[in-house]
Amino acid sequence: MNLNRWFVVVALAAVLALVGYFAWQKLAPSALPAGIASANGRIEAERFDVATKLPGRVAANLVAEGDMVEAGQLVAQMDAVELQAQLDKGKATVIQAEQGKLQAEAQLELRRAELGFAELEYNRAATLVEREAVSQEMADRRRASRDIATAAVGAAEAAVAQAGAVIASSQAVVRQLEAMLSDADLFAPRGGRVQYRLAQEGEVLPAGGKVVTITDLTDIYMTIFLPARDAGLLQMGDEARIILDPIPDYVIPASVTFVSSTAQFTPKSVETSEERDKLMFRVKLQLPHDLLVKFQDRVKAGVAGIGYVRSDPSVAWPSQLDVALPE
Repeated sequence: MNLNRWFVVVALAAVLALVGYFAWQKLAPSALPAGIASANGRIEAERFDVATKLPGRVAANLVAEGDMVEAGQLVAQMDAVELQAQLDKGKATVIQAEQGKLQAEAQLELRRAELGFAELEYNRAATLVEREAVSQEMADRRRASRDIATAAVGAAEAAVAQAGAVIASSQAVVRQLEAMLSDADLFAPRGGRVQYRLAQEGEVLPAGGKVVTITDLTDIYMTIFLPARDAGLLQMGDEARIILDPIPDYVIPASVTFVSSTAQFTPKSVETSEERDKLMFRVKLQLPHDLLVKFQDRVKAGVAGIGYVRSDPSVAWPSQLDVALPE
């Protein structure tokens, strides 16, 4: 190798080494000050299922995977033809029971009128007996007629009460069927993005059968695992930061909302300080609700990143962990 070529190789190697050094300085994470710890994690979101309360056939699934839904939005309907027929029958039964009560009340008025006439007849007969105008036998017959009329009024009153009970029972059946019919419409209890469409039109589901799964994009958090020496210093509400792998230029604010009371990935019994250093505790970093509402169209669960927690409020965040959000 001639001298000039040797110099070119050495210079090229020096340039590559210098570029590599600056790249390492740029990309390598700066050392964190005491009171701040970090760990790898993954963005997670609360998911919930919209399920049918009653067994039946899916009449319509009104959403597709990826759709955004609002709280209270109708997402699916179950076949309710049979329930509607039962409800119509129940309403007819209520009308029939109400007519029965009207008849019973009319009978009661008739019996009361008969009782009033029987009492007059008896009182007149009793007066005439005192004047010896009629016999005691006639007065006894009038008294018996009055007692029979009194019993008839009691029976008519019981019939009215029974008719009222039949109405109440029929109305209860109608309310039950109306509630069951309303359960045929499936609504989203919270807003979010449809993650899975689990049932199609025409499928028959049992009670509790899942129709769609929705991800609540306003309830997003990252789960990280920290050793005991760091997790033990954390308190609920401590500040945190999150940097996601796909968008490393942004620093997302968060807060500590959960620290596990039991260790993970360690033996049940630890006897030495070295073993205790291996204790890993699950920590939940919750993203602010207002921020998630603003950027929910960009939020995606399952994204990996790094979570940073600050256990000492007196320690300032390093400049590379200052909050930086997209416009």
